Amino acid sequence: MLKTEELQINIGPQHPSTHGVFRMVATIDGETVVHIEPVFGYLHRNHEQLGEVLTYLQIIPFTDRLDYFNAMINEQGYCMAVERLAGIEVPERAEYIRVIVAELSRILNHASALGFLINDMGAWQTPLLYGMRQREMILDIFEALGGSRMMCNYLRFGGVARDLTAPVLEQINQLMEQFPSFFDEFERLLTTNEILLARAQGVGILPRELALSYSVTGPLLRGSGIAYDVRKAEPYSVYDRFTFDIPVGTVGDVYDRYLVRIEEMRQSYRILQQALEQLPDATGSYINPALKAVSKQQSLRPPPGEAYARVESPKGELGYYLVSAGGTAPYRYKIRAPSFINLSALSDMCRGHKVADIVVILGSIDIVMGEVDR
Repeated sequence: MLKTEELQINIGPQHPSTHGVFRMVATIDGETVVHIEPVFGYLHRNHEQLGEVLTYLQIIPFTDRLDYFNAMINEQGYCMAVERLAGIEVPERAEYIRVIVAELSRILNHASALGFLINDMGAWQTPLLYGMRQREMILDIFEALGGSRMMCNYLRFGGVARDLTAPVLEQINQLMEQFPSFFDEFERLLTTNEILLARAQGVGILPRELALSYSVTGPLLRGSGIAYDVRKAEPYSVYDRFTFDIPVGTVGDVYDRYLVRIEEMRQSYRILQQALEQLPDATGSYINPALKAVSKQQSLRPPPGEAYARVESPKGELGYYLVSAGGTAPYRYKIRAPSFINLSALSDMCRGHKVADIVVILGSIDIVMGEVDR
């Protein structure tokens, strides 16, 4: 029998399938993966330490650059932590607007992430363009609200920077009419595609016990059969007013994670329907009147203490920990980034599979290096 030796190969940090400047050191035996060592830090920007010298308000646009696909949800988690620290009330209308932009973000994220995943399997852009087409329509709405498509800087302490106007509301309603046909079309194109089935079923299995031991969250955890979602486990904002389901997988492979994301888009659509229906009856302004002036936001000095707030981002549980010493900048600023924690299970998910499966398994985790390297 031919005797061979293990070999180490580098994938990345500059590689189209590593989803950013990310390197994997793969130890292989022939074509079989023995171990994967994730190497990151190439995008490190001192985000957390910068936060300790900026004012609370100045940090908001920096949070957009964490998971730059989901600026609105990043801002929501951070603003919630500051509001808990400073005891700031958020008007009901503002909470509804936050939920609407958050669920639009979830659809945007999953549509794009699934397109990239299929590209990792060898497709030549078509599914990705289907997802990106929908993403662009949602970004049009974000641009109308925040003035920017990706770095929105839209949320403020006690609410949002601008109200949801009638023209923007009409734009959202028109998009809502298109969502069901988009979901159906996306599924018709992909769900039973034989290449997708061959590359995803039984690949990258993450057993539920292992998923729990790694503290992974989001679709990665739910794909392993655990129905954990912060919106249900610890409802924040006005999520306790909506009816929606938490989809879970049964096997924990790449295909289950695909199915979970498809169903989560449909559930976000259900939440959006309810939020838009209830919005006209929501009381209060788009922002707490005591903090409407920019100068009030800029000079915010929360009393000494600490606060933690978490939200369900499309990639998992996103948490912000803040310590105030009574100044205009946080004394300590720490982020629980789901992309970083979910990556920790990569080696176990790849072990025993072929080299060509590595990028597919990585794509099914859905990472953004902006929040891995903070």
